[in-house]
Amino acid sequence: MTPEEEKEFVRRRKARNVVIALGLFGFVVLFYFITIVRIGGN
Repeated sequence: MTPEEEKEFVRRRKARNVVIALGLFGFVVLFYFITIVRIGGN
């Protein structure tokens, strides 16, 4: 693997990790708000 290919591979891996982290954070926020709404409904 050439150094250019390796840089591209690392860049894509970082981008994918950022997308996964944002998705996970979104689910956490979603569950938090659902919980608040359910508790507030009682």
